[in-house]
Amino acid sequence: RRQARGNAVATGLGMLAQGLTVLAIVLVAQNSGAGSVATAVLALTSLVSFEPVLPMAAAGERLTGVLAALRRLREVRATPPAVTDPAAPVPVPDGPPTVEIDDLVVRHSADRSPALNGVSLTLTPGRRVALVGPSGAGKSTLLSALMRLVEPESGTIRLSGVEIGRLPADEARRVMTGLTQDPYVFQASLRDNLRLAGPEAGEDALAEAVRRARLERWVERTGWDTVLGEDGRTVSGGQLQRLALARALLNDPPVLLLDEPAEALDEETADALMADLLDATHGHTTLLVTHRLRGLERVDEIVVLENGSVIQRGTHGELVDTPGYYRDLWRSEALTAGR
Repeated sequence: RRQARGNAVATGLGMLAQGLTVLAIVLVAQNSGAGSVATAVLALTSLVSFEPVLPMAAAGERLTGVLAALRRLREVRATPPAVTDPAAPVPVPDGPPTVEIDDLVVRHSADRSPALNGVSLTLTPGRRVALVGPSGAGKSTLLSALMRLVEPESGTIRLSGVEIGRLPADEARRVMTGLTQDPYVFQASLRDNLRLAGPEAGEDALAEAVRRARLERWVERTGWDTVLGEDGRTVSGGQLQRLALARALLNDPPVLLLDEPAEALDEETADALMADLLDATHGHTTLLVTHRLRGLERVDEIVVLENGSVIQRGTHGELVDTPGYYRDLWRSEALTAGR
């Protein structure tokens, strides 16, 4: 409201100055005996001369936002990094990686309970595991720990036998990364938005990623050079999530991490996206965080988290036959689908 008032006052004052200037010039011209044509030319010239000046009011309004953004950037720069690279880093082991998570504890602050409390999990090459649980259970925190965005309080994460704390953070993220929540779209072409994940990717690689994400019809209709609006304003929710999936597949990390890929989509779109995602990740080491259970009979293992701890684990068939959170959620989804 303060910005709106300031902008309105500045705009009003600019127009008032413009009007008074024109009036003054007309009066002076008439008193000096100038003809009507000369008076009109002088009046219009003074009127037009204000055009480059009036937008300064909007620039002043933007200045407030720019200064606020600058303050936030300075705060970010002053914040110590959540993780630090080791003084003597070791190289990433060769070959398809095996990820071993052993008794992992992550606490976001000292005065809060652990976001993860004793979580253990193994991802062997080609294995697909789904993480399920209520909001706040620690699913996204586990992905953050794997990507070295947070430092564990205790426990270990090993990549082919090497603790990831001994690896450079960027190298760990090169091996384990993927689709995070709220993917960002820049005001650039579809091709350039995809190449964020693979700057050196050729046309064939881009087309293959688009095909695996089931976006080829959209691309054929709109074209590779279509400019996408900032923050995905010109695309639907399903297109945005599939674009993010195409980025993840184009990056093609050895261990693919997917955080709620069907979040905020309608039922039909979410089901179609999950089905395509499970097709696209067949045979690829994948850790999938999801609230949706349909299609999870195709993954190798399902781990149920609650309050940062593992409360259930097994295959879809095993968990559906076992009383607990998973079976309750499965029955709830079945009832909803039946309606």
